[in-house]
Amino acid sequence: MKTILHEMNHSPFCIPIAQALRAAGVAFESREVPNWDRSELLRLTDGSYYAVPVLQHGERIIFESGGDTQDIAQYVDRTWFAGRLFPEAIEAAHQCVIEFLENEVEARTFKLTDIHWIPTIPDVAHRGMVVRHKERKFGRGCVDAWRRDAAVLRAELDGLLVRFEKTLRHQPFLFGTTPVYADFLLFGVLGNLTFKDWSRLSPEQSAIAAWRERFAAWRLVENPA
Repeated sequence: MKTILHEMNHSPFCIPIAQALRAAGVAFESREVPNWDRSELLRLTDGSYYAVPVLQHGERIIFESGGDTQDIAQYVDRTWFAGRLFPEAIEAAHQCVIEFLENEVEARTFKLTDIHWIPTIPDVAHRGMVVRHKERKFGRGCVDAWRRDAAVLRAELDGLLVRFEKTLRHQPFLFGTTPVYADFLLFGVLGNLTFKDWSRLSPEQSAIAAWRERFAAWRLVENPA
């Protein structure tokens, strides 16, 4: 059964799904979606959705049903991980960490990446469409404001990451000896932050750095599919 991931390779929400598929040993095709042209996503979802990622698994098209859902990750979990990514025993605490990563941490990391990524878009019309998309959501001049406030954003981010640094000094993954979806999400958020080495982890984040290497190499011992 063919699997296709429609993604933007620097997206903090695409990186976790791609990494989960790799960890499960799933062969998949990656199709890069231009930020300034989401028409293919609209065609795939019959006009219902235009964000990334979108997952094709055979005849099925999986996308998020809301702004704070994990429908794609849940599907990947059911299909290939047999519930390992969303264990019921830690559901409440796990969801709190997911929401913190999606709402607080990612709110800083994507801005620190966008100030470097947007100027690299060569076509002025494409670049302008991306800026317009950002300004519709965050206000006129937002990208310039993020660039001006980059040091403040980074200081806020580092403060938020302290709790992950402390946790990972004492255990291999966020909730113990094996990864759960929060690990994949943190990997995606940090992958977005460090895309093309535009930003790097600080020396004080050594436990997080060691966790990233450990996590990137982690694979399911047994593929349940």
